[in-house]
Amino acid sequence: MAKKLGVGVIGCGNISKAYFSLAPLFRGIKMRACADLNMDAAKARAKEFKLRAETVDDLLKDDEIDIVVNLTIPAVHYEVSKAVLDAGKHVYSEKPFVLSIEEGLDLKKRAEKKGLRIGSAPDTFFGGAHQLVRELIDSGKLGAITSGTCHVMGHGMEHWHPNPDFFFQPGAGPVLDIGPYYVTNLIQLIGPVKQVAAFATTPAKERTISSKPRAGEKIPVNTPTTIHALLEFANGAVITLNTSWDVWSHGHAPMELYGELGTVFVPDPNFFGGDVRFTDSAKPVKKLPKWNHPFGVLNEMHGQGMMANYRTAGLADMAVAITEGRPHRCSMELALHAVDVMTGILRSGESGKYVAMQTTCERPAALGIKAAKALLAKKN
Repeated sequence: MAKKLGVGVIGCGNISKAYFSLAPLFRGIKMRACADLNMDAAKARAKEFKLRAETVDDLLKDDEIDIVVNLTIPAVHYEVSKAVLDAGKHVYSEKPFVLSIEEGLDLKKRAEKKGLRIGSAPDTFFGGAHQLVRELIDSGKLGAITSGTCHVMGHGMEHWHPNPDFFFQPGAGPVLDIGPYYVTNLIQLIGPVKQVAAFATTPAKERTISSKPRAGEKIPVNTPTTIHALLEFANGAVITLNTSWDVWSHGHAPMELYGELGTVFVPDPNFFGGDVRFTDSAKPVKKLPKWNHPFGVLNEMHGQGMMANYRTAGLADMAVAITEGRPHRCSMELALHAVDVMTGILRSGESGKYVAMQTTCERPAALGIKAAKALLAKKN
């Protein structure tokens, strides 16, 4: 039987449920324990998923835990991941990985010193739709990607999240909270970014929560909520990225990439699935047939319909990669370069100047049908 690495989770908020419920889909990992500063939250999740509830200190000392998943708020990602590495365990973080290049490089140094791995969400680019776009690009059917547009716009999390405060503080905002899905997907499709430029504004200095249980409460906004950015990639492609939590409605596609030989319409990188549309030169736009990719299969209710949700795939890929001695796809280098791009966008918005990237990375290996199936537990 293939080895399974024991996994512990620090942070038992909303996103933890997805990790706990989806982990059994994958081979190579076994959820064992969870921890939170709020022990009641840890005990509730532990009871729900038949795990051990531990203090953070006890989880870091637990010999049955090989990898710790860091699901804390972004402002403490660095401190928690540092503690995990110092305890001699691999760490996989929710996005954004860290909030500065300096933090990321320090974690890299600590991991290398102990021979440990660092991984980070998002892993939505593993999805069947996005890997189909990757196949189109790698096959040459689009020619070189020369430009494109991305739009991720809405009206904030205060309308649905029970505790939306941190979304409007430094370390979040639309660039660092939702941007990782878009930036990471662009990097895996096109390659690393060379430099960025941006404009940033904060139209509303406070927000009114309309979700329960805190409906009517006002919260401060201390980070830009509308950012329009331009990304120049190392291969020469230029992409427009517009992010905003000040938009009630719009008609823009999530992502469009323009190649020498055609255009591809990419579904929302926040999700694994969706329809891929493609133009071959001047021919009419057509929706491509569903690719037989396991991470494009609808498996979860979402609103009034079904969606493909395979979060935890990146964690499983890292665990399997550790046992197989190969690179994992949601790597520290990829995550840090995405942070470099996003923090560069914010700095450009503040300064009004172009910002050159301090890091680079290789595109992660494509996750084709065979490789994706190999991550699934045998019963699937």
